[in-house]
Amino acid sequence: MGSEGSSKLPILNFSSENLKPGTPSCVCTRKNVIQALEEFGFFVANCEEIIPSQLHDATFGVLQELFALPTETKMKNQYQKPLNGYVGQIAKLPLHESLGIDDATSLEGTQRFTDLMWPNGNDRFRNIMNSYAKLAAELDRTVTRMIFESYNSGKYYDSYIGSTTYLLRLLKNRAPLENEPSLGFINHTDKSFTTILHQDGKVNGLEVETKAREWITVELSPSKFVVMAGDALMAWSNDRIQSPNHKVTINGKEDRYSLALFSFNNGTLQVPEELVDDDHPLKYKPFEHLGLLRFYRTDEGYKSKCPIKAYCGV
Repeated sequence: MGSEGSSKLPILNFSSENLKPGTPSCVCTRKNVIQALEEFGFFVANCEEIIPSQLHDATFGVLQELFALPTETKMKNQYQKPLNGYVGQIAKLPLHESLGIDDATSLEGTQRFTDLMWPNGNDRFRNIMNSYAKLAAELDRTVTRMIFESYNSGKYYDSYIGSTTYLLRLLKNRAPLENEPSLGFINHTDKSFTTILHQDGKVNGLEVETKAREWITVELSPSKFVVMAGDALMAWSNDRIQSPNHKVTINGKEDRYSLALFSFNNGTLQVPEELVDDDHPLKYKPFEHLGLLRFYRTDEGYKSKCPIKAYCGV
């Protein structure tokens, strides 16, 4: 399904003017953010002023450099946390390959990853990825603050952000060969609180399912980011916001490079009392966010229709 669905896509302008705290335009942007998340579970943020085109170009330049490394080098990317390391060489998903930089907003996190890939050092890669992660995290924090404030839960924001870390996943979907299926990545919901997705602007591929069960193709230019709700936000919001199903389909002859910044909370999350009332009875028990990731890796978690409800639903 193509442009016919895209016309309904919520595209919000994230200019510095629209984000000035306390201004009517900021209040309006916040209202639009919540409306889009409650209706679609995601929106497109136009951040023309926020990401300098040099950083965009440099980021995707070093991304191609990374994926050109030998497979055995990339496979050194392993973490104790589930879902964080190298994914690739999967028979059912031949087009997909990805790596993860844990704690990507800290220079130490990007340095650890860079040292693994380039033992002789690659400061340019480290600095570009760290700058990019910080910029995407700033967008994430802006949106997250809006979510908390919209639900009269602003007082919980600082402690939430204080125990949140960011995982930056670097993704490549190569163009399919003639006889290969076009599936770049399977239909899934994210296990994060929020996810910021960004692509090189040349090759589209992200498809998101609406509540009406129709798939819409998300077309992105270099200045646009997708902000998506994950399962942890769905639980925290007491189902006011749903985490949408999405997948990647690759058509055409060009490889697709993209980035996904996932926010994970290192503590326990719970539905704020402000979000529980007669119309919205409590649907989730307090849960450990990283515990959700571990649960998802078990047979029960992987097979359940809705992992977050199986993990901590009331």
